[in-house]
Amino acid sequence: MTASKPAPTAAYRPSVPAAGPGTAGRDDRLPPARLAYDPQTWKEIAHLLANLPMSVIGFTYVMTVLFTGATLTLTVVGLPLLALGLLGARLIGRFERGRARLLLGVRIEEPSPLPLRRAGNVFQGMWLALKDPVAWRTVLYDFIRLPWGILTFTIALTSLFVLWPVLPFLARGLTNADRAMVRALLSPSDELERRIAELESDRGVVVDTAAADLRRIERDLHDGAQARLVNLAMGLGLAKEKLLEDPDAASAMVEEAHGEVKLALQELRDLARGIHPAVLTDRGLDAALSAVASRCTVPVTVTADLPSRPAQAIEGIAYFTVSELLQNISKHSGARSASVDVWRVENRLLIQVWDDGRGGARLDGGSGMRGLAERLNAVDGLFVVESPAGGPTTVTAELPWRDRAEQPGRPQRAGERTR
Repeated sequence: MTASKPAPTAAYRPSVPAAGPGTAGRDDRLPPARLAYDPQTWKEIAHLLANLPMSVIGFTYVMTVLFTGATLTLTVVGLPLLALGLLGARLIGRFERGRARLLLGVRIEEPSPLPLRRAGNVFQGMWLALKDPVAWRTVLYDFIRLPWGILTFTIALTSLFVLWPVLPFLARGLTNADRAMVRALLSPSDELERRIAELESDRGVVVDTAAADLRRIERDLHDGAQARLVNLAMGLGLAKEKLLEDPDAASAMVEEAHGEVKLALQELRDLARGIHPAVLTDRGLDAALSAVASRCTVPVTVTADLPSRPAQAIEGIAYFTVSELLQNISKHSGARSASVDVWRVENRLLIQVWDDGRGGARLDGGSGMRGLAERLNAVDGLFVVESPAGGPTTVTAELPWRDRAEQPGRPQRAGERTR
């Protein structure tokens, strides 16, 4: 099979910069206030009348749940209760944004959800909730809204019976203040705040992954090469004792020890390859992927179009991502052929692994795919799986391209190879 570089699949969408909060509401300007009671005027009046019950609910929530949580912070339940209260404040903020969209025509993007699934444990998730700027701004919004809700409700209700001719002007002026408060306090966090929260969560994932890798290396050394070297030392000790008494038996023991040395060296080479293969360091991603494809039980076409080499960490993540995907193809796909395509688009490294197997792969189907997605998320990457039942399966990964200085004496290879 010879595969050309495929275009991104329908399930894959290249990442685009998120719009900042300063863009919210710029296209939602309403016409000037009018004396006529048009539908928009009635929506504004309804919003003002609803301010009182909503402000009472929000203020009561803040003063009970959050105040109680803050008071009990010296106990075991204090911080968890405060974290849950902040998560609830997010829901109130969502409702208020929806009310503003429906009645005031203010279109504000919803803030990014907290990355709780990336948190390594309950305590990290709780810490994310406690530091959530979106929730704390909603708390401030609910706290200051009670006097404003009473004022606007009173003016709107009184004007319905007393100041009927000028009520549209009053409604427009008061709801403009509401619009300003919603934009200021309920808009999404700016990009810096959101990225800080994501990176803090990703740091926990990276630390947990590194700890798991260290435990795996320790286990492999203990159960593999270390045990074999212990047996080798014991065998050589017995051979030394029999060297004069029974030279033939000692020779056989030395021969057996020689075989053990070869096996121990092979295990150490395999372990080193699992940490960081030498071919990746010496010859780059193209050659390393060709080497791992040659060990796959399914014929794999490797196409690499890389004008230069990315940073070593990016190369390592790309290599191990493809390596694990090819292992999954060998073990689970039932495929007859597969392909790996790697190329650069502007400042991103794109990887696409395809096979014609039975399909059905999912991110939530096991820890392997989920672990790959978390590893890529930790470096601001993307991981998309498109695998309908019956196949084929296409996995697209995107990583940031980070240049590094070219290293002399280490040639790079590009082109297409079939394994």
